[in-house]
Amino acid sequence: MEELLYFVRLTLRYLLWVLDLAMLLRAIFSWIDPEQSNRFSAFLYMVTEPIIMPIRKLCYKMNWFQGTPLDVPFLITIVIIMVVQMFV
Repeated sequence: MEELLYFVRLTLRYLLWVLDLAMLLRAIFSWIDPEQSNRFSAFLYMVTEPIIMPIRKLCYKMNWFQGTPLDVPFLITIVIIMVVQMFV
């Protein structure tokens, strides 16, 4: 049982690390290629957007951060990923 728990924690830790890296790369590529005309940019968008979308919908539903130049739901998602990484 301990081995299974260790495997689950390790797998979750690696998945969160890959997701964190994908979020960072998405942020960098959004400055370089904002239209996602590159296949890699489109892939990063496809991987990260399902994780960002619930926070984005909540922020729009509550009218939070409307009209700000930053993508605040993106930043909130990164913070949530980092908090989860600390507890795993």
